[in-house]
Amino acid sequence: MINISERAARQIRESLKQPDNEGMSLRVAARRLADGSLDYAMGFDHADHNDSHARSNGIDVIVGPTSTELLRNAELDYVRMEDDGYRFIFINPNDPAHRKPAQDEVED
Repeated sequence: MINISERAARQIRESLKQPDNEGMSLRVAARRLADGSLDYAMGFDHADHNDSHARSNGIDVIVGPTSTELLRNAELDYVRMEDDGYRFIFINPNDPAHRKPAQDEVED
């Protein structure tokens, strides 16, 4: 299942404090596009009986059955990208476009 970095977990915990997100889990999803690349989505949701469940760095994560294999061994991180501010990124060895961010792209 997907791993949530501590940096990403801190940001997610802040968002979970919003009243609309109370009692929800983080849903992450991926789908393969026609060119073979992966498209990612995430948001807060309630679990369905078909979902896979995990807990990573204190975050309850749910993944639907169509995304489970695509997200196996992936990591969700929250990084400062050069000239682009902070954002969530998926580091996924299952993605043909996978590459680890260069050290100068990732900062705390």
